[in-house]
Amino acid sequence: MKLISPSLLSANFGNLQHDIEMLNASECDWLHVDVMDGIFVPNISFGQPVIKHIKKYARKPLDVHLMIMDPGRYVTDFKEAGADILTVHYEACTHLDRTLHAIKDAGMKCGVVLNPATSVALLEDSVQLCDVVLLMSVNPGFGGQKFIANTYNKVRQLRDLIAHKNPDCLIEVDGGVNVDNAPLLFEAGADVLVAGSAVFSSADPAETIKNLKK
Repeated sequence: MKLISPSLLSANFGNLQHDIEMLNASECDWLHVDVMDGIFVPNISFGQPVIKHIKKYARKPLDVHLMIMDPGRYVTDFKEAGADILTVHYEACTHLDRTLHAIKDAGMKCGVVLNPATSVALLEDSVQLCDVVLLMSVNPGFGGQKFIANTYNKVRQLRDLIAHKNPDCLIEVDGGVNVDNAPLLFEAGADVLVAGSAVFSSADPAETIKNLKK
């Protein structure tokens, strides 16, 4: 499976509707929405009100990535805002099992996110609950960072784990993804690639998305 989820963090906020409609017409599969609280990560992005407006124009699933502390408090809020897929950080969840069940019970697909220094092995007892596992290939909080090469090894390790525990779980990678490393990530076993700067900084974003899928 080769899915592309462009990150709206790199879109033009002065004309967000235009970029969303461009993505609707492109070959991308999901729209990636990064929510940051300024505590779990140093940056602050946007929350539920902005996602509600994104949902008005989006014709593809909203892949909402919560980079916030205690995300379990906001599951219902993000469902009501329009999230279709909700991923939460392993490092931010005191009660991960409870949070994943709450996301599923709310009618969304659920997932866990791992920071670059967090071991895939820690998902041994929770990956069976996940529809997706998102591996950060940069340290979260800012766009435009350099890709961390150890991500290839983590993708392969995760592929082995889910083969035994949950073969239907998708592997997503976020951070520094571009047309050069995308083929290597798919080859290693990734299913979904998040691309922000590579898409929105290119001369032809729709063509870049097509090239990423190749």
